[in-house]
Amino acid sequence: MLALVTMETLLRARCFWRLASPGSVTVLHKDYRTVPPQNFSNYESMKQEFKLEIPEYFNFAKDVLDQWTNMEKAGKRPSNPAFWWINGNGEEVRWSFEELGSLSRKFANILTEACSLQRGDRVIVILPKIPEWWLANVACLRTGTVLIPGTTQLTQKDILYRLQSSKAKCIITNEVLAPAVDAVASKCDNLRSKLIVSQNPKDGWGNLKEMMKHASDNHTCVKTKHDEMMAIYFTSGTSGSPKMTGHTHSSFGLGLSVNGRFWLDLTPSDVMWNTSDTGWAKSAWSSVFSPWIQGACVFAHYLPRFEPTSILQTLSKFPITVFCSAPTAYRMLIQNDMTSYKFKSLKHCVSAGEPINPEVTEQWRKRTGLDIYEGYGQTETVLICGNFKGMKIKPGSMGKPSPAFDVKILDVNGNVLPPGQEGDIGIQVLPNRPFGLFAHYIDNPTKTASTLRGNFYITGDRGYMDEDGYFWFVARSDDIILSSGYRIGPFEVESALIEHPAVVEAAVVSSPDPIRGEVVKAFIVLTPDYKSHDQEQLKKEIQEHVKKTTAPYKYPRKVEFVQELPKTTSGKIKRNELRKKEWETI
Repeated sequence: MLALVTMETLLRARCFWRLASPGSVTVLHKDYRTVPPQNFSNYESMKQEFKLEIPEYFNFAKDVLDQWTNMEKAGKRPSNPAFWWINGNGEEVRWSFEELGSLSRKFANILTEACSLQRGDRVIVILPKIPEWWLANVACLRTGTVLIPGTTQLTQKDILYRLQSSKAKCIITNEVLAPAVDAVASKCDNLRSKLIVSQNPKDGWGNLKEMMKHASDNHTCVKTKHDEMMAIYFTSGTSGSPKMTGHTHSSFGLGLSVNGRFWLDLTPSDVMWNTSDTGWAKSAWSSVFSPWIQGACVFAHYLPRFEPTSILQTLSKFPITVFCSAPTAYRMLIQNDMTSYKFKSLKHCVSAGEPINPEVTEQWRKRTGLDIYEGYGQTETVLICGNFKGMKIKPGSMGKPSPAFDVKILDVNGNVLPPGQEGDIGIQVLPNRPFGLFAHYIDNPTKTASTLRGNFYITGDRGYMDEDGYFWFVARSDDIILSSGYRIGPFEVESALIEHPAVVEAAVVSSPDPIRGEVVKAFIVLTPDYKSHDQEQLKKEIQEHVKKTTAPYKYPRKVEFVQELPKTTSGKIKRNELRKKEWETI
């Protein structure tokens, strides 16, 4: 039997952090800065040093957060806050680890006493980026209840689907979404309690702000086994209905140490800002587990909608050292005049969620002097591949495999393909299933079984590995375009399109063709300056640009200019929706 993990063992364990003072900035030339790694020497040493030992019992609240409280009290941690929150109205919240612990224990008592929730019961939390969202995360950990985050952009239909699918007994939301919950509650037999974050009372709802005033902070954290269910994340639903992805206390609570220590390269002196929506697993990655594993400060800015100017002002005003955002966000930021902003504290920029175009990374480097280190993973995993500090960055590449996984490119029979050959991206799971991988799809054994091919978990993404061991994303398996015998991945074509000055965003899908079977079609959002140009002439110009940038057979034979592209609530382009419209016409 493995002993209960403690902070002392975590500090000794090679899978965790090596506390170090932040690295100094090395100036290569006036526009470019590179920061050496704080937690490792180089990629090879990182792979060799990583070793994750999993105890029989593990609970992130008790074994990590509460231990950072002890370190804080003993003066063994910098005076950095554990949590730092702002909004656009001048309000600000700063919590130490001790304050985070006290408040989350109050919340935990509300869940167990007022809501009568038992260990293993499921709790849906649909809140924007407000402090209560973080408290809900930690309270669920302390009580052993299973957290199910949801984005605030969910519709009434979405909420009904999630309540019924998950059989959740409690829902926590705000006054904006409470009416949608009330409209469907009668159809949800398992729903027993509703908590609202509001200044005003609402019939049938427990008012969390009032309840917190009277709750005790005397609470004993439950003793959870490492493989107990901790959270359920609904996938973003780019194809088909969202699936319930189950993660255990160790798969994220310990598995995300690889993200925090190596990809984000965090120490207790860092301030980490991740802009991801609270409804997605990326928030678990970079707004909860990864930074707090490392004892870093989680920074949050509540913005009702993404405002590039506000993002740039915040990066300039606050001592944020590590910034994480989606490619869509970076694309929007570089459309702005950034010359008046100085990012004095910023040392490390990362991106995940979908591939980032080389043109975007180049423009960001020109404006900030910093590279964007792309990472690749899924709701089902921790970091699969990444660009790490000290590595040569190959623009457009996902980098190299993270220490958590043995990643290969596979053929249809599960055989490993040599460098340069395109295939399915897989993670070896037999004979030893790695930690950092989800447990299973909840109530869907058929779907869970479909992800296995031989000894590998199949991600559903296509790619290839080059001679240097770098991985390159081609497309989701169902996004591949087959035209006259050629296989074309949309990402490369989209990257070429975005390099053209007329193009703000682009999505590429297959379109039916009587001769070639299918051809490449591009849906393009134009920059304001080009909207008045002759459309036919502009199409030809863009097509010629792609022919020169990629292999000529990949150019879009069809082009359609649109006002906007359909996206999931997490900001990913819904290529399947565009493709479906194309093929419905035949």
